Amino acid sequence: MRSRVWWTLIVALICVAGHAEWTDPTVDVPAFHAAPPPADAKLPPILHGKQLTGPNFQLPWQVKVYKDAAKVPGVLYQLPCYCRCDRAIGHTSLRSCFQDLHGAECGTCAKEGFYAYQMTRKGWTPAQIRAGIERGDWKQIDLNTIAGGKQHS
Repeated sequence: MRSRVWWTLIVALICVAGHAEWTDPTVDVPAFHAAPPPADAKLPPILHGKQLTGPNFQLPWQVKVYKDAAKVPGVLYQLPCYCRCDRAIGHTSLRSCFQDLHGAECGTCAKEGFYAYQMTRKGWTPAQIRAGIERGDWKQIDLNTIAGGKQHS
């Protein structure tokens, strides 16, 4: 009887611990860096120039988000990406999405990247932008209007 009580308590504790993980929003924040990259960091470049052509760059917003990302790479380095590419393909921050073709193929990355650029232009800090991304503020961006200048910053 005593061992049954102990096993019940152990199972209950495991359930409580598991539930706590699902209810704490800070536990499920995707990968990002808490500080800007070190000055001597050798990070892969954001795609640029002729790299922004071809089948992955057929829509005007695809080119625009990469050009904007290249203007704020240190900010993107400090932001999470909610498409969960950290888990799926090993990205370490939103910046990683623009070092390869992922940002052109994923609406989440593109919207978050454009949001980060917009908010940086408004004077927001990376921490403020990260909070906005965590709130989902980037979801209101319409990618089809940003290249035509219709999106307000």
